[in-house]
Amino acid sequence: MNQVTNGASKSKRISKKPEYSRFTQQELPAWKPILTPGWVITSFLAIAFLFIPIGLFSLFASERVVEIVYRYDQDCVPEMYRGNATAYIKNSLTNKTCIKNITVPKKMDPPIFVYYQLDNFYQNHRRQIMLVPLFGFRYVKSRSDKQLRGAAYEFATKECEPESRVNTSGIWKPIVPCGLIAWSLFNDTYNLKVKDTVLDINKKGIAWKSDTKVKFGSNVYPKNFQSRNKLIGGGKLNESVPLNEQEDLIVWMRTAALPTFRKLYGKINMSLKAHDTITVVLENNYNTYSFDGQKKLVLSTTSWIGGKNDFLGMAYLTVGGICLFMALNFILLYIFKPRPLGDPSYLSWNRTVNQLFFNQVKCS
Repeated sequence: MNQVTNGASKSKRISKKPEYSRFTQQELPAWKPILTPGWVITSFLAIAFLFIPIGLFSLFASERVVEIVYRYDQDCVPEMYRGNATAYIKNSLTNKTCIKNITVPKKMDPPIFVYYQLDNFYQNHRRQIMLVPLFGFRYVKSRSDKQLRGAAYEFATKECEPESRVNTSGIWKPIVPCGLIAWSLFNDTYNLKVKDTVLDINKKGIAWKSDTKVKFGSNVYPKNFQSRNKLIGGGKLNESVPLNEQEDLIVWMRTAALPTFRKLYGKINMSLKAHDTITVVLENNYNTYSFDGQKKLVLSTTSWIGGKNDFLGMAYLTVGGICLFMALNFILLYIFKPRPLGDPSYLSWNRTVNQLFFNQVKCS
């Protein structure tokens, strides 16, 4: 008797069957809507009537944005270097100053945002050939967030190879900021003027506040940056200004996800009239020729949806149009080919039985 009892209790202990509850047995109350033709048609029409006006307003706002895009990397190469632009950009003795004129198509109200755009530059990938060939290093991870935040971590350069330390008189000293991202800082400069009026480009407030207040420290100053003779990269930094105030660097350090991207260079707080001629004096220093990249200067106004972007409006119009098309199709089907709701004869197994019965009747 004891053996039987022990065996029963043992089987009860090892049982993996869950205890009964309405949750495990899926008996909780739930909303099970019946998709009647009226509900389906109404849902499609509601989405269409909501999305189509939003798409039209978005496209209208995008069209109001005035944008000037000027590619200058080819125009600013002297004629004698057109066949070898890389030699031109690497030669420190060549004149990199370039003066061009661009015309304002429409009136541009302030603030006017100045961007630089790079094409075919993979900030999210392995290091590409730019100023010197450096294969095998992770570009996107070549930085030290600890070092950027506080002066106590200036020796935290483990992830920054090959731009981590520099040998000065036999002593290895840390590079601040270290890493390939900071090393490749964009260093083209733009000066704009209309007739005799210089357009002041304000570079304050171009970085995210979370970056200037949290990610970059106020007690961190550049040290030993771009000090190697054989490994000079992009722009240089003022060693007397803390990193949280060097907003050009902060904007550059927020890496882009796509190979074509824009980064904010500054803001102009003056209006420009239609057909004004802007004289652009730029320094063509940044090497995009080694990897067939492109450089563009962009001047743009904004609207309530941001900059010029037709994709959002087109996406809303596309979804709204598809829903409107589906609603009209369902309306026509409901009018010209109606059927009772929940008719079991349309079930696949019933249709098979009906077909067999029809064939037997036909044969007899």
